[in-house]
Amino acid sequence: MDREDIFEFVIDTFDIKPDYPWEKFPDYAALRHKENQKWFGLIMDVTADKIGLLENQKIDILNLKVREEFMGSLRKKDGFYQAYHMDKTHWITINLAEIESVKDIEELIIDSFELTS
Repeated sequence: MDREDIFEFVIDTFDIKPDYPWEKFPDYAALRHKENQKWFGLIMDVTADKIGLLENQKIDILNLKVREEFMGSLRKKDGFYQAYHMDKTHWITINLAEIESVKDIEELIIDSFELTS
């Protein structure tokens, strides 16, 4: 799965397009609510070692806000990691290369949207 799959889902579901707020990081895409501008997702391209993998190649990751009660079980799944560059109590990082389809994380995206509204 790649970032375009996420963008398509978010556009279709919430009518929200990604924005790119950082000149220094032109590939970092924020997914924001239209009303309050709060992020419900952030896609970044980082080196894999940033999330604890033993590689230095660039990968696309997605940060989502999740319910605390789901955090432990999510981190046990392949592709899910402690949040990179976010509050680790409320956010999780997903390595998009390890996820087969956006269908596997649709509910998490919707939940993140609701938790941040």
